[in-house]
Amino acid sequence: MSKAILQLDALSCPSCMQKIQGALEKQAGVDTVKVLFNAAKVKTEFDADQVSADQLSNVVTDLGYEVKSVKVKS
Repeated sequence: MSKAILQLDALSCPSCMQKIQGALEKQAGVDTVKVLFNAAKVKTEFDADQVSADQLSNVVTDLGYEVKSVKVKS
């Protein structure tokens, strides 16, 4: 299982958290998603054979949020 931390520009409301979490949880290969509202971070665990950290970042970007950086740990 790989892990990624997506640093976002900002989160403005709790419904933003739910929107991001729900979209990422629907992705094939995603095991866990934790959105940290105050830190504007998204922590994920995923199967790198099914999805990449860049693909997860694109999902968040497609929702209208800016991803400032992505850190991946295998």
